[in-house]
Amino acid sequence: MADAEPLWTPDALVHATGGTLIGTHGVAIGGVSIDTRTLQPGDVFVALRGDNSDGHAYVGAAAGRGAALSIVERARVPDMPPEAPLLAVDDVLAALQAIGRAARERTRARIVGVTGSVGKTTTKEALLLALGADGPTHASAASYNNHWGVPLSLARMPERSAYGVFELGMNHSGEITPLVAMVRPHIAVITTIEPVHIAQFPNIEAIADAKAEIFSGVEPGGAAVLNRDNPQFDRLAEAARAAGIDTVVGFGEALSAQVRLLSVALQPQSSTAIADVMGETVSFKVGLPGRHIVQNMLAVLAAAKLAGADLCLAAMALASLGPPPGRGVRTMLGVRGGTATLIDESYNANPASMRAALAVLAGCPVAGRGRRIAVLGDMLELGPSGEAMHRELAPSAAGADLVFCAGSQMRALWEALPENRREAWAPDAQALLPLVADRLRGGDVLMVKGSNGSRMGPLARALIERFPAPEAAQADASE
Repeated sequence: MADAEPLWTPDALVHATGGTLIGTHGVAIGGVSIDTRTLQPGDVFVALRGDNSDGHAYVGAAAGRGAALSIVERARVPDMPPEAPLLAVDDVLAALQAIGRAARERTRARIVGVTGSVGKTTTKEALLLALGADGPTHASAASYNNHWGVPLSLARMPERSAYGVFELGMNHSGEITPLVAMVRPHIAVITTIEPVHIAQFPNIEAIADAKAEIFSGVEPGGAAVLNRDNPQFDRLAEAARAAGIDTVVGFGEALSAQVRLLSVALQPQSSTAIADVMGETVSFKVGLPGRHIVQNMLAVLAAAKLAGADLCLAAMALASLGPPPGRGVRTMLGVRGGTATLIDESYNANPASMRAALAVLAGCPVAGRGRRIAVLGDMLELGPSGEAMHRELAPSAAGADLVFCAGSQMRALWEALPENRREAWAPDAQALLPLVADRLRGGDVLMVKGSNGSRMGPLARALIERFPAPEAAQADASE
């Protein structure tokens, strides 16, 4: 950070939080951290209390790694190491939120808020690329989209950013309202509405209403970007206008969409498309496979145009889009008879994302005697209709030659499949692992997907550890 402008000064943090400085402090603060394992010298460490740990226990470690200061509760100051520089506050989370609001207040950046049932993180990452081609752009790290992730992402935004992109998530109604009040976007993007977390809602319309809370924080004169092909479009558009948003832009394939897909060519690891973006014809390539990805890139281009960014630069930048962890990362495995390709889709799952992932698998070429293999874990939080939603995936799995299933709800899909595609079912991912490992052979392409709670991520990692590929094969997979 030696050549960069400081992110914060101690005095600015005092002004934002009303806290009290204790000890010797440097002048420049280069970052904001909640994890001493990734903290860099000059960062401020925020000692948050979590469900399983208390950040106050790591203040000494933060000081040892060169933290500029640690934000702690006033009542805990006597327990802190004497050598640790501190900012004492009444409530650490409230202080982080105050810093986030201060970061939003001081910036002149054009801000985009992203929510939706599916595709939030990929869309956020694509916006980072698209807007970043036009000017300095800051975006939420990973999926930091909750009550601590949003203020942390805001707190990390440099004052001189030209654009900011923030992901907003929710499991229940009422969660987005306080988040968007901090972000105050100029443009609100809702990727789509699907029955995700449906167990917490009476119906899909209630999910749409919860996502529509994003409109409550949109700045005057702002815009809403909505999926014109989704059945909830009219409901969302009405909610946007009720919130005082006059500019509502629909994206999709519908003839009435202001950002409309004109043509698309889907390849195994990328796609090319032509779109009409509010009267401007744009050709683009996106570095991820799948029609659902192309659909969300329409939202990205809409937001870029509304934000005043160079649309041509934004479209060109999408070619370098790669998958976030657990959302389509490809790894070569050294297996019996050659190499196989693992597509890790284990970050999460719901009916819409499962259908999209299965469509991508169906379009993957295999080598020699290779097979397309789906390794699927339970989709969670679907409520009483969960088993039916699993069973209804059977037609989408038609492109897989072999299907492995793990979990009690995936049993419903297993029983709905033709016998020639049922390879194995197990009660959990751990029990499924040896069955999958035993069947792999050269030329296979396998896709692993399930909700976080179904533990498909550890299964994918175990396969990678068990079947390391030659370095040359890994290099080929990343190209």
